[in-house]
Amino acid sequence: MKEPKDSLTRGLLAAAVIVGAGLMGYLIYRGLSEPMTMKNVSGFTEVKPTAAPATSPEPTPAKKKVPDTLPDITLADRDGKPTKLSSFGGRPLMVNFWATWCAPCRREIPLLNKISIERKPQNVVIVGIAVDFRDDVLKYVAETPLQYPLLIGEEDGLAAAEAFGMGMAFPFSVFVDSQNRILTVKIGELHEDEANFAFDRLRDIDNGTLTREAAQAQISDAFREMAADRAKRESAQAEKTDN
Repeated sequence: MKEPKDSLTRGLLAAAVIVGAGLMGYLIYRGLSEPMTMKNVSGFTEVKPTAAPATSPEPTPAKKKVPDTLPDITLADRDGKPTKLSSFGGRPLMVNFWATWCAPCRREIPLLNKISIERKPQNVVIVGIAVDFRDDVLKYVAETPLQYPLLIGEEDGLAAAEAFGMGMAFPFSVFVDSQNRILTVKIGELHEDEANFAFDRLRDIDNGTLTREAAQAQISDAFREMAADRAKRESAQAEKTDN
């Protein structure tokens, strides 16, 4: 891979990684006590100055919000062809943001390959968006094939994550219904029970047996319970190992 002409690209990505890592830990912690719904998922947490002078108050950064519908995003595919994310819309869709340096992202790939095959009768499509250096991504997927479409971006990949209101809190997965409305966002590693539950709710919306709002409420409750159950099992396993 060619080195950037200056350090701007790597500097931006490196800074974003540091911010994203801290953000992801915070959000995952909150996920155990507060559901990740469209109302409370955001890319950045509002920070209030502790002691700003009255004459020159510090500006408070605005919270970023997950949009209601699929953002208008165009990124290069594996062959370098500009591709609109909306070209995959009009059917149940999951957009998975990842990077080659992210261990949970890499662990998700076999699961996403499996789901993309199992959910074909539902007309489901999974799209991976790698926010990483293009050559690194192509080298990685040559050794670890993805059975679903892949888009790649560096600065424009980060802009795509920002368009979803998220930033670099990788991995995160966005579930979108057939009307291109965002149903929910899962921050952190996606698990099979979560993916199947969300896709089943997308199916119910398409069948007209569930409203989007009811599906969001069910997913919020289910994801929280699933996370709590996993935490209990992991704690029990850790105690068993220690003993």
